[in-house]
Amino acid sequence: MMNADLIQKYNVPAPRYTSYPPVPFWNNELSHENWPRLFQKAYHEFGEEGISLYIHLPYCESLCTYCGCNKRITKNHQVELPYISAIVKEWNLYLDMLRDKPKLAGIHLGGGTPTFFSPASLSMMLRHILSTSTVAETAEFSFEGHPNNTTYEHLAVLNGFGFDRVSYGIQDFNPKVQVAIHRIQPYKKVEEATSNAREIGYKSINYDLIYGLPHQTLKTLKDTIAKVNTLRPDRIAFYSYAHLPTVFPSQRSFEKHLPNEREKRELYENGKLWLSQMGYYDIGMDHFALQRDPLFKAKETKTLHRNFMGYTTSPSKILIGLGCSAISDLYYAYGQNEKHVEDYKTAITDSQLPLIKGHTLNQEDILMKKLIMDLICNGEADWTPNLTPLPEPVADKLTEFKNEGLLDFCERGIRVNEHGKTFIRNICMAIDPYFQTPAHAKPVFSKSI
Repeated sequence: MMNADLIQKYNVPAPRYTSYPPVPFWNNELSHENWPRLFQKAYHEFGEEGISLYIHLPYCESLCTYCGCNKRITKNHQVELPYISAIVKEWNLYLDMLRDKPKLAGIHLGGGTPTFFSPASLSMMLRHILSTSTVAETAEFSFEGHPNNTTYEHLAVLNGFGFDRVSYGIQDFNPKVQVAIHRIQPYKKVEEATSNAREIGYKSINYDLIYGLPHQTLKTLKDTIAKVNTLRPDRIAFYSYAHLPTVFPSQRSFEKHLPNEREKRELYENGKLWLSQMGYYDIGMDHFALQRDPLFKAKETKTLHRNFMGYTTSPSKILIGLGCSAISDLYYAYGQNEKHVEDYKTAITDSQLPLIKGHTLNQEDILMKKLIMDLICNGEADWTPNLTPLPEPVADKLTEFKNEGLLDFCERGIRVNEHGKTFIRNICMAIDPYFQTPAHAKPVFSKSI
């Protein structure tokens, strides 16, 4: 078990570093005029690696009260085609900036609930995207599915377009927990969705689990993880529940039933232990994988990467986000789309990129981004001559981590050891210039543990 005093000390609000700098620190020095130029610049330099696409499909038929995603709740499936049409038009705006067909390094469908959309609607969108692109031999196509509505047809149709990875949002199998978070899904539905995916030929199946949910106890979590073990997904994401009721009011409905900090810490520590005993290896930042999964192999060979979807084996430096609230990463800049469906569709109807905020990276940002991504993906970072000597507060903080047994100094940088993995977000914050002044120490992030 980890040192309880260290967990209490470092369980503070911290970024997940799916981007650098984190979104709250974006400078918003971005315009609709320079975004195409930066996209073309990045494509000229990195286009041969391929472009990754993240497509945000926001609709859900019911509200999961724990959820912090951008979503729209409706049972009206007439919304499908207008939204799919907007996605296609947004993709066309990017195609108009290029002289040739782009190469795709991957597609990820997220949400919301992507399987809210019918197989026919998804086919219409994907057929257009793939007909206007070439696909890299190593491309990764994946989607997020709700076990209750991911049909055999969904899996088969998407597999026909090259999708061979699926992530199911499980969260917890306990009925009392499921009622509290309004996410009712029987074990049999998960078993069926998993079996169908394997039968069709999906190579990697991920389960999302959450610790710190209402009514969760060590007993109920152990039972959930035991049930997961009977199905043996290739990957598991074991996330900390982020309680932000001022941002997501639905979370207030179960506030009094949440485990306290000590209980949540025990859920985390025991959950990690049980996953390890089941043969799942700690990839980092809440992600676990069996040895057979490419994510484990990428971790071993230090070829792991990270973007807004989390860990990936794709080296693509360009990520284009399509759909409302989707975020794009052009290596030199970030941009986020309109968050509201209606505003997003209005911009697309006017043939305008639906960007509402962004960040243009300076040279220091680019250097620091590499260091932090190296830490998060590979557990080590080498300083470049441009970043030495370290500012005194940073050097002092790293020395403190070393004295606590969390990292080691090496010839040109630091290496996070096994004990330090739990505190990787805190270590990243220590070297992050955006956190070097008290003015930036605001609780705008979920807690690190």
